[in-house]
Amino acid sequence: MAKATAKKTTESVTKKAEAPVKKSAPKKTAKAGVSIDQACESALDKLKNLSIEPQLQSDIEWCLGSYRFDGNPVGLFQNGARALEVLAAARAKSAKAVPAKLITDLQKALQ
Repeated sequence: MAKATAKKTTESVTKKAEAPVKKSAPKKTAKAGVSIDQACESALDKLKNLSIEPQLQSDIEWCLGSYRFDGNPVGLFQNGARALEVLAAARAKSAKAVPAKLITDLQKALQ
């Protein structure tokens, strides 16, 4: 009787588990580097610091909360345009009161 021999395998017995590839979340891209919610938050801070337009301040706060809930930026665009007009008028009165970067960031976000 012939003896059965065990077959040898050429593969290594222990294989290292491959680490799963992590996929990053898709990044939100803004057209000019400034998103509308960031621009409106900056405008809101400046309006509060200047203590002007309390109704516009509350409208922007409400729209920011709404945007965070449902992701619909329509109200932010409308109130951002109103804030741009108010801040441009405040800058015309006193150039040091409102930074030019705030105005340009708000303009870029509204485009």
